[in-house]
Formats: sequence, C-alpha cells, structure tokens
Amino acid sequence: MTRYPIILTIAGSDSSGGAGIQADLKTIAALGAYGASAITALTAQNTTGVRAIHPVPPAFLQEQLEAIFEDLTVDAVKIGMINTVEVAMVIAGILDRFQPGFVVLDPVMVSTSGSKLIQDETVAVLWKELFPRVHLITPNLDEGRILISEKIDSPESMKAAAEEMVCRGCKAVLLKGGHLVAPVLYDFLAQKEEDTLTLESDYIDSDNVHGTGCTLSSAIATFVGKGSPLAEAIIFAKGYVSGAIAAGKDVKTGFGPGPLNHSFSPIPMQVIS
Repeated sequence: MTRYPIILTIAGSDSSGGAGIQADLKTIAALGAYGASAITALTAQNTTGVRAIHPVPPAFLQEQLEAIFEDLTVDAVKIGMINTVEVAMVIAGILDRFQPGFVVLDPVMVSTSGSKLIQDETVAVLWKELFPRVHLITPNLDEGRILISEKIDSPESMKAAAEEMVCRGCKAVLLKGGHLVAPVLYDFLAQKEEDTLTLESDYIDSDNVHGTGCTLSSAIATFVGKGSPLAEAIIFAKGYVSGAIAAGKDVKTGFGPGPLNHSFSPIPMQVIS
C-alpha cells in the first residue's frame, strides 16, 4: 500500500486566509503533501489587523489531536499560534504520547500588522514545556527579542541570539532576519554541537508578506516530512517562500499587507510506501 506524506499543522485560524492554518494547508498542498490540521484559536482578522481572538477549549484541541494521531501516519508537525498556557500543555502532552518524528514550532507572538497574539505567561511555558520537545523553532526578530529579552539588530547579534537560544534549551533555532531591510537578508541556523549556518537571500520589495513565517515553517515541515535533512529542507523552504513572495508582490488583496502566492508553482501530490 502507498500513502501520502502527511503534515500536521497545529495553529490558529486566519479568517482572511493569508496566515495560520489556511496558509499552512495551502503551502503543504502546493509542495505535494497531504495536510491535516488542529486549530488552537479562531481569529477575526484581515490584512489590516486582528480584531478578536477566540481560544479553542483545550479539551477540544486534545480531541482534535487524538483523532489525527490515532488514525493518520503523521510524517512531520508544524506548530504555530499558542496563545494560552493550557493549549501549550495539551500540545506538550500529545508530543510525549505520540512522539512524531519531526516538529517545527513557529513561536507566533506578533502579527504582521503588529497585533499581540500570545499571553505573557505563555512565553515561560514555551521555554519550559515545548522548546525542549520540538526539533526546531523559527522566531523572527521581534519574537527573538521577546524570547531572550535582548536587542537584536544586526547579523552579528542575530547569530549570537540564535546560539543563546540553543544554550537555553532549544535543539535547533532558525532565527529569521526578514525584518532587517537590506539588499541581502540573513537567517541563522544554530544547532547543538554544530557550527551555526548562515543563510543568505535577496530582499524582495513587497508589501504582501502576510503569513510569511507560517508559510516558511510549514514548508520546512513538509520538506522534512518528505525525506529531506533539516538544513536542506530549510534551504528548499526558503526558496519556495521567496518564489511565493515574488509571484504575489504586485497583487492587491485587501487594504493592508496581502498574502503570498502559495500556488505559484505547485508540485503534484506524491505518494510514499
């Protein structure tokens, strides 16, 4: 029997479709895998901002996750918006119970429009209960500053910050530098007992970057779930995101930062044995 590579996204819903669960599922499908989802929170938002957040009851999140893991062979997991301590604890328990082979956590804390998406007390729980359990976290600069309470404003401070997060208990950290506007952008991949990898990409002038972090983390999960080593998966995922930004940069969707073009070069659904 053959089956599809299955990628599970655990994240919040974006009613405008550009980020969160919606962006994740578009990405997973565009990269030739099968997407499953468990929703942590509902948001009322559009391209101009987040109007309201309605957390999913933790017991119902547990039901969603158990239903998925008890039936589907999950090849990789992407975790996004976790805005309460109770949700974080449910996810930690599920990871211990089902032991998925790869988990990437995008610590979504601030939306593209600047809205705060996480409770203060949840940050400490991420450090204690989730970061040690996942294989990679993918903070941007704003999230990195929140996580280590330090100034991060240059490639040198980015590299040091990524390495500091590993020292504090993360297995691997991809610190993203997209908020440092420059002709060349830098990301840093720090891992335990390995040299830090510097990743470069050209800056693309576009206002349509809503959901970029969600897209990158779900792309990484998809490539790892399909068999790529971590560093290779990150390089492939960055290439996909750059292509999606370039393909959507001149398209108007709403009055604020629009979405990427997730379907600019779709890969047919693959099967594995």
